[in-house]
Amino acid sequence: MCGIFGQVGGFLDESTLDRVGQSLRHRGPDAEGRFVDAAANVFLLHRRLRIIDLSERGAQPMTNQDGSVEVIFNGEIYNHHALRRELEALGHVFRSRSDTEVLVHGWTAWGPSLVQRLDGMFAFGIWDRRTETLCLARDRIGKKPLYYSEAGALRFGSNIASLHAAGLPEGIALDGLPFYLAYGWIPPPHTFHAGVSQLAPGQMLVRTRDGAIAISTYFEPHFGEASGPPDSLPVATKRVRQLVTDAVERRLESDVPLGAFLSGGIDSTIIVGLMSKLMTQPVRTFSIGFTEDPRFDETDYARLAAQSFGCEHTEFTLEPNSFDLVETLIQHHDGPFGDSSAIPTFVVSALTRKQVTVALTGDGGDELFCGYERFLAAEAAERIPLWMRETLATASAALPPSSSDRSLFGKARRFLGASELPMADRMARWNSFFPRPRQLLRGDVAVTLGAAVDQPLAWQRQIFSHGLGHTPLSRILEHNFRTYLPNDLLVKADRTSMAHGLELRSPFLDSTLFAYVSQLPPSYLRRRTTTKWILKRAFADLLPAKIRSRGKMGFGVPLAVWFRSSLRGYLQDMLGPSARMYAYLDRARVTHLIDEHMAERADHGQRLWALLMLELWLRGRGAQSSAAEAA
Repeated sequence: MCGIFGQVGGFLDESTLDRVGQSLRHRGPDAEGRFVDAAANVFLLHRRLRIIDLSERGAQPMTNQDGSVEVIFNGEIYNHHALRRELEALGHVFRSRSDTEVLVHGWTAWGPSLVQRLDGMFAFGIWDRRTETLCLARDRIGKKPLYYSEAGALRFGSNIASLHAAGLPEGIALDGLPFYLAYGWIPPPHTFHAGVSQLAPGQMLVRTRDGAIAISTYFEPHFGEASGPPDSLPVATKRVRQLVTDAVERRLESDVPLGAFLSGGIDSTIIVGLMSKLMTQPVRTFSIGFTEDPRFDETDYARLAAQSFGCEHTEFTLEPNSFDLVETLIQHHDGPFGDSSAIPTFVVSALTRKQVTVALTGDGGDELFCGYERFLAAEAAERIPLWMRETLATASAALPPSSSDRSLFGKARRFLGASELPMADRMARWNSFFPRPRQLLRGDVAVTLGAAVDQPLAWQRQIFSHGLGHTPLSRILEHNFRTYLPNDLLVKADRTSMAHGLELRSPFLDSTLFAYVSQLPPSYLRRRTTTKWILKRAFADLLPAKIRSRGKMGFGVPLAVWFRSSLRGYLQDMLGPSARMYAYLDRARVTHLIDEHMAERADHGQRLWALLMLELWLRGRGAQSSAAEAA
């Protein structure tokens, strides 16, 4: 787990490389390595977080036997032992125990098809001196980030700050703004930074000797593709248990201390329970809670799970003064990020890192096994005749306003208000901060953006039309795997953990497990209103009864309460008349949101957080007040 940077073309002096290395230091605090071929204008830099093979033999950039291939790599290859055996049978000689080394030998043996053989989380750059070819690749699901720019030279890195440190001019890419307003994040290839793109999950970029760049997709997540009859329920249940156990076991390889995040939910409890069976020493577990709103606090359940498995458990409490971290969060996210749960994840990562270097998480369990109520709601809506959905949508306006989106009325209004829409539009409405970004933009900015204003909804519709699933639930799950999971959940996990040099591993996103579960019938994943049905069945004996029967809480921050109390003045000051974001947004509409929230006529906590992050990012950049200039 590390930070990487590379450039092909142009020139970088030592002082510039020093700045690049400093911009990546948090991702790899243990060591730095460089490869420079000035004649070919190739520069590779690696910041190392030592996990497997702590010796210098595991250092990067790493080369093959004859020095013709160089690699810089961020992540973990979980099937590296099997690949090593295969390559050794072909005559390759390894010099380290590091999983990185299978990349240089694998490229020599298989070329670009190497990426199809990898099981893991990764972003890497491979430079082949023989053919003067650069290959960049990102893992299937999108656990590790990879940004690049073609401005002047081809630059790539684990963060955008490294590209700017290498000399890429800074500027705002305004066409990312509608995506951010809609979802609180920006999907690939877009970013908020002019001249910078993201490589998407499952993509590979190849630059050839003549400077031509080609991007290809080697993997896409599809649900419901089983070609034959599915396994019987007893067989599938047994298979799920074995695959999850295998995924956990593969992720226990480490030469440094290892632990786990434990929320007390189904997913993290299963992971910790399996770890306790597979490890010879007690599992070190970490959880976080809140003092001001018990609806967000899961520490009682986490404590119960930890006691059940004999863990060495540590708890932390989050207070409103944790907002002191927001500017740091923005720096590590390379821009504004609308998910407020980044705060507790950042805090628990910082405190976890004091005891361990690697932590397993339950990330991906809800996405793979149908763990969200909104999945069931979206599926249920498909069964209701359109005329009835239209009637319900009209009737929803008569429901009383709610001061909390988590209340029964808040959920009902949200569900019914979009129930008459087609599935893609319905999911966009439910999962958006501002489903129609145009309404929040200044008129002149909307004109400047043109068709880009409506890109977020068009993008959602394209994903649904591209899906291969034959059932509503399979299309919903696939949509989530392409949107929320890689662009929100995994971004949050990577940036907040790597800010402290902590590696997170997610067994539920294991490639073999995904390949199997994604083809199971919907009836195996949910029964009536019970989510994650087969997963709970597979681990019924492992889960404490109170945890097995508890409802889904979610991992969030009590923003509604904080913004009306401890942080009221702070929010009103930051989003007041002098806010920089009013170069782009309609001030009257933002003011109306604030007034409604403070009067408890609505819960705009998450929307106001997203706007606050945008404002803080603009202030940190010294952004110009002219929207036209920024565009």
